[in-house]
Amino acid sequence: MARAPDLGVAVVGAGPHGLAAANYLRTAGADVHVFGRTMESWLTHMPVGMRLRSRRRSSHIAAPEMALSIDEWIADTGSSPAEPLRLEEFYAYGHWYQQRAVPLVDGRSVSEISIVPEGFSLRLDGGDTVTAGRVVVAAGIAPFAYVPEFLRGLPDGLLSHPADHQDLGRFEGRSVLVLGAGQSALESAALLNEAGAHPTLLARARQVNWLPPHELPGERASLNARMLPPTDVGGRVSGWTAALPGVCRHLSDERRDWVRARCMPPLGADWLRPRLREVRFVLGREIAAAEPDGGRLAVELDDGSRLTPDHLLACTGYRIDVAKYGFLSAEILARLDVFGGFPRLGPGLESSLAGLHFAGAPAAGSFGPIMRFVVGSWYSAPAIAGRVTGKRQRPAHVAYRPRRRARTT
Repeated sequence: MARAPDLGVAVVGAGPHGLAAANYLRTAGADVHVFGRTMESWLTHMPVGMRLRSRRRSSHIAAPEMALSIDEWIADTGSSPAEPLRLEEFYAYGHWYQQRAVPLVDGRSVSEISIVPEGFSLRLDGGDTVTAGRVVVAAGIAPFAYVPEFLRGLPDGLLSHPADHQDLGRFEGRSVLVLGAGQSALESAALLNEAGAHPTLLARARQVNWLPPHELPGERASLNARMLPPTDVGGRVSGWTAALPGVCRHLSDERRDWVRARCMPPLGADWLRPRLREVRFVLGREIAAAEPDGGRLAVELDDGSRLTPDHLLACTGYRIDVAKYGFLSAEILARLDVFGGFPRLGPGLESSLAGLHFAGAPAAGSFGPIMRFVVGSWYSAPAIAGRVTGKRQRPAHVAYRPRRRARTT
């Protein structure tokens, strides 16, 4: 007979999804232990100065009773954050949330998770090993940073991804070719320009597509805006479908792909426009070839023109592949039902391997694109806690923070 595990639930990752899951688990009475540095990816894998594309209303980390909101953080600390929040402001909010909801976080990282009779064994940096009956993987997206294959042979000094940088100020005085037309590319180009670099934005799209401003003039525009979900993800149909992950899970693969495509197109926030006036745009073009040339890059485009930047910043997004986490043992990977790099998940975001859950971006394959965003924690955290404690969650549970109803006396 297997002995009892050291821990009831181990949460791997202390970002928004991991902290929210741990908070709901603790509130439900589960024995939970969190591993990882609080909000680490938000500090080490995103350039300083970036802002959240989502509005404040869709950036609260989920908590029981709708507590520990950004508004409470502001009132408690006297902060005066920007709208939308700067990266460092959201990082501070995440730490404030952690100190109140999950005060004991084990800062050690997990180097390997394997299967044992008690459930799972977690080997920690430093050599210690603990066992857990269940594991929630909430380790973020940094390992999934994607660079097109034809660029991967370039030297590190000439090619990078935004996830590689904490400060784009290192490119001051240098020419940087920014590849992409989404928020990451556009904001990186703005930050590079403001840091004294000389960015050129290159995209195969013939035009940059922008999100509408938060406040739209006119009664009709205002009505249309109010019909969109408060997740700030997707449109009137796709957005509301994505806001119901339990429903999204039961869609056909084709229908779920339709939702994802309409919720995740390359778009830039409207507030970026004035910051890009001095940035050169090369649109409707693709890279045909790129190679080192005397300490710089020689980049040939598909129309035969050439660019010679000092560096290429590939803002080409993330592609989920749970094998890239590195800490999942070969046995776990062999037993996981995986499609397109995503683990196939059931109720409570539980994988095909009983007791192993995935929160955050890896859950997007089964539960839809909202899982890639902080706002998705409003579904994932209570769903995981309910599965662990045996409390069923209604399928139509929403993935956003509902407004508080005024109490009647």
